[in-house]
Amino acid sequence: MDDAISLSKDIKENSEKISQHGKRAEAIVKSMLQHSRTSSGERELTDINALCDEYLRLAYHGFRAKDKSFNASYRLEPDESLLKLRIVPQDIGRVLLNIINNAFQAVQNEKNPIISVFTKQLNEQIEIRITDNGPGIPDSIKDKIFQPFFTTKPTGQGTGLGLSLAYDIVKAHGGTIHVNSKEGEGTEFVIQLPVV
Repeated sequence: MDDAISLSKDIKENSEKISQHGKRAEAIVKSMLQHSRTSSGERELTDINALCDEYLRLAYHGFRAKDKSFNASYRLEPDESLLKLRIVPQDIGRVLLNIINNAFQAVQNEKNPIISVFTKQLNEQIEIRITDNGPGIPDSIKDKIFQPFFTTKPTGQGTGLGLSLAYDIVKAHGGTIHVNSKEGEGTEFVIQLPVV
């Protein structure tokens, strides 16, 4: 009798693990398809301040939809002199959404969580800085975060392709992306896109 109960318990646990790993594999395949897909979007003159505002709000409300108890402050500090950029807005929007989602996830356990997005005109470039007051990224993994399949999220919650995809999109637009972070002091992602 005890063997049957033990066997039944093992089967249930194995079934749950198979399901969990199957869902992660599905998410990885979907992300890989997105990663390999060339954008069919056309470049168009885009107001970066409006794009940042839209995706900052979208990320926050997406988080609130998943977890009603989640609360954080967020703000956009736009440079009103920003020139419009000729970009694929959906692609740059994906970059912003990915980084902002990661920022909201990072501040989930902070006492006074805040996400800030700053835009700035720098001669021939536009800079977007996304900051959070989360736990920061350890130096030991900072150089790995843009690598495909690298994730710090628990199993089943991340594919490790979001930042890799963001890096590729920014690079395809002729821009750069890097991270500044200190453990215990938060993280800042800096995106620079050329004015063309």
